[in-house]
Formats: sequence, structure tokens, C-alpha cells
Amino acid sequence: MNQLSGGQKMFTTLPIYLLNGYASRSPLQFRNTITQTSKLLLNSIKGNLVVCKLHGIGSDVICPGKLCGFDFLRDPRLNKGLAFTLEERQALGIHGLQPPCYKTMEQQVELCKIAVERYKEDLNKYLYLTELHDRNEKLFYRLLSENVQQLMPIVYTPTVGLACQKFGVIYRRPRGLFITINDRHHSYHILKNWPENDVRAIVVTDGERILGLGDLGANGMGIPVGKLALYTALAGVKPHQCLPILLDVGTNNNTLLEDPTYIGLRQKRVTGQEYDDFIDEFMHAVIQRYGQNTLIQFEDFASTNAFRLLEKYRDVYCTFNDDIQGTASVIVAGLLACQKVTKKKVTDNKYLFLGAGGAAVGIANLLVRALQAEGLSVQEARDKIWMIDINGLIVKDRPVDEMTINATVYAKNVPLEKDLHKIVQSVKPTALIGASAAAGAFTPAVLRSMAEYNERPIIFALSNPTIKAECTAQDAYQYTDGRCVFASGSPFPPVEYNGKTYHTGQGNNAYIFPGVALGVITTGIHHIKEEVFLLAAQVLASYVTEQLIEEGSVYPHLSDIKEVSLQIATRLCEYGYQTGVASVYPEPKQKRAFIESMLFNYHYEAALPPTYGWPKAQEIRIKPLDAQEIQR
Repeated sequence: MNQLSGGQKMFTTLPIYLLNGYASRSPLQFRNTITQTSKLLLNSIKGNLVVCKLHGIGSDVICPGKLCGFDFLRDPRLNKGLAFTLEERQALGIHGLQPPCYKTMEQQVELCKIAVERYKEDLNKYLYLTELHDRNEKLFYRLLSENVQQLMPIVYTPTVGLACQKFGVIYRRPRGLFITINDRHHSYHILKNWPENDVRAIVVTDGERILGLGDLGANGMGIPVGKLALYTALAGVKPHQCLPILLDVGTNNNTLLEDPTYIGLRQKRVTGQEYDDFIDEFMHAVIQRYGQNTLIQFEDFASTNAFRLLEKYRDVYCTFNDDIQGTASVIVAGLLACQKVTKKKVTDNKYLFLGAGGAAVGIANLLVRALQAEGLSVQEARDKIWMIDINGLIVKDRPVDEMTINATVYAKNVPLEKDLHKIVQSVKPTALIGASAAAGAFTPAVLRSMAEYNERPIIFALSNPTIKAECTAQDAYQYTDGRCVFASGSPFPPVEYNGKTYHTGQGNNAYIFPGVALGVITTGIHHIKEEVFLLAAQVLASYVTEQLIEEGSVYPHLSDIKEVSLQIATRLCEYGYQTGVASVYPEPKQKRAFIESMLFNYHYEAALPPTYGWPKAQEIRIKPLDAQEIQR
């Protein structure tokens, strides 16, 4: 047995664990915090049942006795700027270190909005927000969560793409972990260097396929950082529970290798068995460090690795690939919402994909599940999906080694054709979906043909960033006579056509992955099945109203993402207990309230520990101190 302070004993085997009033069958739900006795207020130990509660700010546990007043100004988790009250300033010993002015958090948020808007270039706005994050965590997340429509394009696509390209120039301070191929056999030791112990979610990339920009190597760290910022801002996952990681195995981008500002390893990418062994070691190290329930989100891996690693790990670890599954979920949600516009069932459409990489095949695979849910067989569903890769239409008489292996199930028994316009004329699709990073591929001729064959053609130009989109929103409306149903991967400005303004929807993964992560983390789901992403798509589609459709969007306003994320998490909580895959017990009766109880608090908290009085002491006559009596 292990000794706790005060002479209490802790059993080494604990079959039931209670955290914040909820139990887990696995000790890993504690994330190793049970061994950190300085971070636990142990309420009771009865037999082999341990009951504890965690309290604190930021890292969930802040011990007031270990802090000096200046920590409250230097630590971004504790800093409140000018919102410290006079009492707090005096008690903490920071009075005089700040101007005498007092500003509420609401006033600070307004000032920050003005400060962001003063910058003309988006990269400067990104840098301002990064510096705000570095000095005042709660203010950053509250500003972002309350201004999603304006600020998400800054902290994520499209601006994050530019930030990654300039990462070596703008890098200021650690915001995650870099684990290199030179650190083989030491991944666990590097993970131990991260100061937080209660990590629940990791976003990891190897930087090989950053958005539509290609191989950016170690500069790709901007993607995990941006994704996890949205975990907190859009779903309330606590920031100390999030860890961005960049696996640096080199880069094949010669421009970066020769760039004096590049921050990564200057070598060609490691591939093959050595690469696989490195990823295996990393996955094992994560579980060793943080426990088997740790969510690992793969991000921006090359298609050849993305599918392979997903299939390898999905039934062994708690993991998903956002480029494949998150993208699929948000696009299938858009296609489900299109039914309200086209008045056609999803089973009545014919889908043509330009692109057969991870994103496109992921969308197609989840779309097959959606069509199955409407009564089609697997083969009937696949027959409605046509795919084009760099070598042309995917057909059965093409050599298999020319096609993405995961796309071969969509091969058709027709002649090979490489010209997109001719393929559209032959197939006559009702939905044209671009995931190719081929800017301008949806030419005026292609768009006109789509309008010729369909009353309400579905045009999804999904490639990121904006400069890689298959067409602009303006072109889509102009060449379809304003009849298209349009969505894009990155935001486009409103479109004016025939006296009407269209506010097009952005098929942003941020509608999906924060809510999925929140649902998985809070319910302790070990393995993330495809059903999770179909459920998330159905929830998202249910938020598309007639008013949004009239405005030209098949997605809710970005300002509604927080509500969507909570509802997705609640639906996954219901699914987890219905199917028996949830591992947190007892099952909460009020699922939504249970999820909300786990969320990050965006508001400032009191800097001083609570004080309270004791009852008046009973009057008891105390005898005089007698030295001789004490010595006896």
C-alpha cells in the first residue's frame, strides 16, 4: 500500500473511481492525478472506494500557498489584467504594479475586439490573438467564444495556413511538443516534459499535408494549436487538458530545407518501417503517460498514411482522423440539409467527387452510411458515387496502382475520361463536390452544365485555403443563374446576384470535431466508430433552418457552433450509454446538464481563497501554566 499524508493509506488496486461525482471502471479516468497527492482533496476512503474532488483554476488544481502575488500577473491562467479588485491587489501584493484603473472582463473583451479590428492584415490579427493567449487565457477564450463569426477565420482557416507558412518568423514561445525522429525510443520522456498531467485530448500532425499547402514540415504546428484552441472556444474543453504535438520526421519541401527561418529538422522525410515504428512508439507513449482514454486526433497527414494509420489504430486507441472523418461528417451534414432546398432525398442524388484523397474518400464512405440509413444497400449507395483523381475518372479497367486504394470501391464500368466537363456531361450529377486543391477546376462551362441538368445544382468547393477552392461563390452563382446550393471549405464574402445577397455556408470541420471530442472525453468512449460521425452530421443538419436556406447557407451561423457542439456531445452521451460504449458511471440522468458541468469557465474567478469565520469559542476557565506539572 502507498502512504498518503496524514497516515492514511491508499489501496493500489481501485476497481471503482469517482471523479466530480461520477465513477469510472478504469483508473485512467483520473489521468494519473490520484498519485499527485498535493493536487487532491481527499474527502473519504472507505474500503477500496476512493472519493475525491478537484478544485482550482487552469490546471484544475492551484494551491494558493504555492503562489506569490506576482504569479497572478505572469501566469496566463491566473492573470485578470485590470480586473483584479482593490482587495485582491492589496492582499496579493500586486497593488501599485498595475494602473489604479479597474476594468471588468466585459470592458476588456470590448477593448480587445477594437484592438483586433485596428489591424488590417489577418496575420497581424493572428499574432495579436496569440499574444493575448500568452498573457490572459480566460480573456482570449471568452473573446473567441463570443466572436466566432469574426475571429475563427483568424485563429483557423484560412489565416492559420499563412501562419504555418510564416511559422519560423512568428514563433515566440512553446505552445506544444515537438517530437522528432531523432528522439526515437524517448517519446515518453519528452511527453513527461509537458507540465500538465491531466491531458485528455491530443491533436497530432507530421506536417506532410497542411491544408492545401502541401508539406510544411515542423511549420505545421500551427494546425494542432489552432484546432485545440477551437476545442476550448467552441466546446468548452478545458485548455490544460489539450496538447498539440508535431511529429518531425523531416520534410521533402526543398524550399523549407533551404529557408534560414525554418524551425524543423533539415532532412528528407523518413518513410517505411522506420516511420511506422516511430508512430507506434508515440501512440504507446501517449497511453503510458496519460492513459488509454486519451483522445488522439490525427491531423493533416498525407493520404497514404492517413487511411492506413486510421485503420491500424481505430480499434486499439481512442482516435480519429479529422481530415477523413470530421470533413466527412460536416459535408454529409450539408448534403442532408440540401434536401430542404432541392426537395430531393439524399438517395435520389448522383454525386461526383473531384479528388480521391483522404477527405474525398472519407466523405464518400460516410455518405454511403447515410444512404444505407435511408434504405439502400452498400452497393446501391456506392453506385451513386463517382470519383475523379489526378489521372481521371476512377473506372474498373484502370491499373489498381494508379488509384487510391480506398477509392477503388467506387470504380465504374465505363471508359476512362480525364476531362471534368466531359465527365459532367456524361454522368449528369446532381451534386459536384471538390476536394482536389485544384483552384478554378469548376470552370464556367462545368458550372453551366450543372445548371443545365439540375434545377438546384449542388456545388461544394471544399479545398482550403481560399486560393485553392475549385471555384468562388461568385462564380458558382453567376454561372448557374443564381440557382446553385453552394458551400465552401473556407469563407467567401457575401454574393450579390440579381438584386439578392447570398451568405454562403462554410463546410468547416469546426462544426463537428469540438463536439465529438467533448462527447468522447466526458463519457469515456474508448473507440470512436463511424456511427459517431453520422450522428454528429444528423445533429448539425437539424440546425439548418428555412431562414438559413433562404440566405443561401446549408450550415448554421458560425456564432451557433457552441450550441451545436453541446448538442453533438449530448447526443454522443446518449449514444454511449445506449450502446454500452460509455465508461463513466453512474449514467447521468440529465445528459445535457452532465456535459455542461464539465465545461471550461470562460469567466474570471476570485483570486483569493474564500475566507470564513468560526463560531465564538466557548468560555472555559483555563488553569495557569505550571512548569512543574508539565515536567511530570
